[in-house]
Amino acid sequence: MKSLITGLAMATALMVTTTTQAAAGDKLLLKTPVAFSTALPGLGTPIPRVAEKVAIMSGGTLKMKVYEPGKLVPPFEILEAVSSGKINSGYTTAGYWAGKIPAAPLFSAVPFGPEAGEFMAWMYYGDGLTLYQRMYDDAGFNVKVLPCAVIAPETSGWFAKEINSPEDLKGLKMRFFGLGGKVMEKLGVATSLLPGGEIFPALEKGAIDATEFSMPAIDQRLGFHKVVKYNYFPGWHQQATVFELLINKDVWNDASEQHQNILAEACKASMADSFAEGEAMQFDALQKNVEENGVEIRKWSPEMLAVFKDTWEEVAAEESANDAFFKEVYENMATFRTGYDLWESNAFLPRLN
Repeated sequence: MKSLITGLAMATALMVTTTTQAAAGDKLLLKTPVAFSTALPGLGTPIPRVAEKVAIMSGGTLKMKVYEPGKLVPPFEILEAVSSGKINSGYTTAGYWAGKIPAAPLFSAVPFGPEAGEFMAWMYYGDGLTLYQRMYDDAGFNVKVLPCAVIAPETSGWFAKEINSPEDLKGLKMRFFGLGGKVMEKLGVATSLLPGGEIFPALEKGAIDATEFSMPAIDQRLGFHKVVKYNYFPGWHQQATVFELLINKDVWNDASEQHQNILAEACKASMADSFAEGEAMQFDALQKNVEENGVEIRKWSPEMLAVFKDTWEEVAAEESANDAFFKEVYENMATFRTGYDLWESNAFLPRLN
C-alpha cells in the first residue's frame, strides 16, 4: 500500500512538473504598437481592453504590451514591421495600406457602404473575413488578421467656411482617409493622409484648410474646433470603420490553439464593445461642441450627397477596372448588401428627420 501511495505521489508530482513546464513553454507576449493614441475614446481605447482580457482569459500565459503611436514603429509602417517579424503584432486599420494593396480600404471603410451591423454580418457570416485574410496572403504579407474594433459613423469633415456646392470644395487642401479621399480628389480637393497627432498642427499652421478624422468625441479630443468651426454630417465616406489586429503569421501558427481562440474571441467581443462605446459618447460631444465650443453643425444637402455618391460610383468603377481583387471584393460585398437590403427595408423603422 505504501509503495502504491509513493508511486501515485511521484506520478502526480511528475504530472504537475510536466504541466508547469508546458505552460511555461506556451507563454506568448505580443508587443503591439498601435496607430492611434489609447487616449482617444473608441479609436484607441479598445486595444488596451483586449490586452487586459486576453491576460485574464489565458491565466497570464498570453499577454499583450501596447505601445503608443511611434514608440516602437511609426503607424504607417506597422503592416511591414509585423510581416517581416520586426514586431510580432500591431493594431491599425487596413485603409492605411491603400498604396500597397488597392482593395485594403474595402476592409476598413466604404463610402456609402455598410453600417457597423451589416459590416460585421458580411465579415463573420459572409465572405468578408476569408477575403480579408486572402488579401494579405496574396499580396505576400506574412500576417494573420483579426478584425478587432468597429466604430459608428464619422463626421464628414471640419471646414473653415460653409460648403454649399461642389465649387466650394475646389482648391481646398484637406486631410482625408481612404476611398473617400479619392472622391474628394475628383471634386478638386488636394488630399493628404495625416496621422491623428499631426492634424491639428497642420490646421493651425495652414498646411491644410480642412480635415476629417473620426467621430465627434474623438475629434473633440484633438481640438479641431479651435481652428475650424463648420462640422458637416453625415459621414458618407465612413458609415462604419473596422480596425485590425495584425499578428505575424509564424507567431500565429506557433501559438497554441487556446491562445489563437482567446485572441480571436477577444477581438470579436471587442467589435461589439467598441461599437457600443462609440455610440454612447457622441451626443455629449455634439452638445458641448454647439453650446461651449462655438461649432456650427451642418448637414449636407440632398444635392451634395448625390454628388458625393455619383462620384464614389465613378471611383469604384475605376478601382474595379484597375484591380481584379478590388473588383471581386466590392462585388462580393455588393451582393451581400443586396440580400441584406431585403431584410433591412422590411425589419427596421424608417428614419424620419
